[in-house]
Amino acid sequence: MPLQEERIPLAALAGIIATVTVFAVAQGLTYPLLSFILERQGTTPGLIGLSAAMTPLGFIISAPLVPAMALRLGGARLAILCSSMAAVALIAIGWTQEVWAWMPLRFLLGFFANPLYVISETWLISITPAARRGRIMGLYSSIVSGGFAIGPLSLGLVGTQGWPPFMIGITAFLFCGLTVLAVVPRLPKMPHEGEPTSVAGFFKLAPLLLFAVFSAAAFEQTVLSMFAVYGAAYGSGEERIASLITCFIAGNAVLQILLGRLAEQVGSGRTMLFCVLAALAGCLLLPLVFNSWLIWPLVVVWGGVSFGIYTQSLIQLAERFTGHALIAGNAAFAFVWGIGGIVGSPATGLTMQLIGHEGLPWSLGLLCCVLAVFLIAARVDKAS
Repeated sequence: MPLQEERIPLAALAGIIATVTVFAVAQGLTYPLLSFILERQGTTPGLIGLSAAMTPLGFIISAPLVPAMALRLGGARLAILCSSMAAVALIAIGWTQEVWAWMPLRFLLGFFANPLYVISETWLISITPAARRGRIMGLYSSIVSGGFAIGPLSLGLVGTQGWPPFMIGITAFLFCGLTVLAVVPRLPKMPHEGEPTSVAGFFKLAPLLLFAVFSAAAFEQTVLSMFAVYGAAYGSGEERIASLITCFIAGNAVLQILLGRLAEQVGSGRTMLFCVLAALAGCLLLPLVFNSWLIWPLVVVWGGVSFGIYTQSLIQLAERFTGHALIAGNAAFAFVWGIGGIVGSPATGLTMQLIGHEGLPWSLGLLCCVLAVFLIAARVDKAS
């Protein structure tokens, strides 16, 4: 392959990653911030959970609309519009401070956030050479995960009272739009080749790939929301549990580049299967090592390989699809990520209620088992 085909437009790459990372910081901040405020107001846990579910619901509802909007408005215009509207939604949230008013506003926040992820990942796949795709998609996943982690940490600097924490999120949303505006001339156009494909149509093209994304979302959201309950059953204090969750997120962020490089060496299919089996091993080991020092390296690796399933899914999307199907695929990813985020925690919580706290690793382990069986069956079918 000629050298010029291997060149990466660094300005566009930096602009795309910076845009979605800052957006992730803002989103990572809003979840704990709004929960803290509602808890101070005496809101019931069930209502706090329902309020939080509005954002992934916005992801789900907006996903089928993104391909048509991106092709009609153009990726850059849609990204700038969504960044601006997300800032307006967060201003309204900070202004109202009332749980029922927050329901539609948090829905709108998810509705406007989702297109930015779809567009950014489509841009990133479009400009990334195949030979370096694993590393760059791993870098993207790592930085975005870091952005989500920085959001909650920023609350330690400004607190959760008044407008200061809201201003961080609002500024981040607006900065996204300005970043896109600054790199517009260097951004690729939305791909137009191929037959128009809807999100529903993409489900027929890659059902296993979408199930992998669903599994990654359900796994991550379940650990983040239910690990405190699991740890409390072992008598762990809040500080230790919070530190373990931080290590889980850190592994999520740190290991994606390594997993992306591995995908370049042995293939994204094999690497995804490795991630699934490693996540399953983590589920089996969790009860055995929870009260020992081994829990710390375990949750780091557990976080990395569980989110690695999503990173490998992105790489496979780039390998298999172009044009309209690529945009529809990214939108379908966002749709099933929202479904996984909504379904995973309640299903695991019900299991824990029925069989006890070990329902957490059992539920996640069963999910990994099902995905592993499907992946192995697909490889056998392809080989035959």
